[in-house]
Amino acid sequence: MRIARVEWPTLGLLLATYGLWAIGTTWAAEIWLPLGLLCVMLAAAMHSSLCHEALHGHPTRLKWLNEALVFAQLSLVIPYGRFRDLHLVHHTDENLTDPYDDPESNYRDPKVWAAMPRWGQVLLEFNNTLLGRMLVGPAVGQFFFMREDWRAIVAGDRAALVAWLVHIPAVALVIGWALVVGQMPLWALFLATYGALSLLKIRTYLEHRAHEACQGRTVIVEDRGLLALLFLNNNYHVVHHERPSVPWYRLPALFRSEREAFLGKNDGYYYRSYGAVFAKYFLRAKDPVPHPLWPSE
Repeated sequence: MRIARVEWPTLGLLLATYGLWAIGTTWAAEIWLPLGLLCVMLAAAMHSSLCHEALHGHPTRLKWLNEALVFAQLSLVIPYGRFRDLHLVHHTDENLTDPYDDPESNYRDPKVWAAMPRWGQVLLEFNNTLLGRMLVGPAVGQFFFMREDWRAIVAGDRAALVAWLVHIPAVALVIGWALVVGQMPLWALFLATYGALSLLKIRTYLEHRAHEACQGRTVIVEDRGLLALLFLNNNYHVVHHERPSVPWYRLPALFRSEREAFLGKNDGYYYRSYGAVFAKYFLRAKDPVPHPLWPSE
């Protein structure tokens, strides 16, 4: 049997993440519930980022081992199998931001947008501000995600059905720990998990933009703070799309070594930090909801 190469920084971070979540649901929650909430929120967000690493072939060369390492779904609501399959479709760069062919696009077909009720348009317009994306984004995204998966399952998509069935024990493991070992009430666990999904919406908020050239659609946020760590440097997003097999801890150095080339490829789609992103878009939308480059007919 081939011995797997192990990326120790990723494996160590995964173990620390499970440890932080366990502490948050037990010792920290018992001492002071807000502390437990913070630990669980950070751990669940980090675990989601580690799931992203796993589907790209980290921390080992063995797919089954990587998936086993992230089996317990701390984020509760996203089946790993669906995240994996849809995210790999998303990496077809020529389809980025496509309202139909990019499963992670936040744009809508203008004709679909025009047919929406006004309350739905208002909700999605608010969702296109950073504040809205953090407050209602997890719920809005989950609704559309589950709606499309339900349609896929009804249409006979076996992979979608299997992913949701496998998700049941992955969530049962997490809820079982919370009920048997944990000192955190379930409502607090759910609140902290929603907070984790809200944090992740900061990363996905402007990862891609409408642009004629597919290489110009993917951002660089040159941040090295807590959020960058929580997102495992996926803020260097054009670097990740260009070299998806590169582990998270090598992305900043890779960007610095080819800075001008990457910024040339993405047509200068760049922010110096997440602080700059908050300052510019916290209360106003970066994009319209209907795709601005989508043909009207």
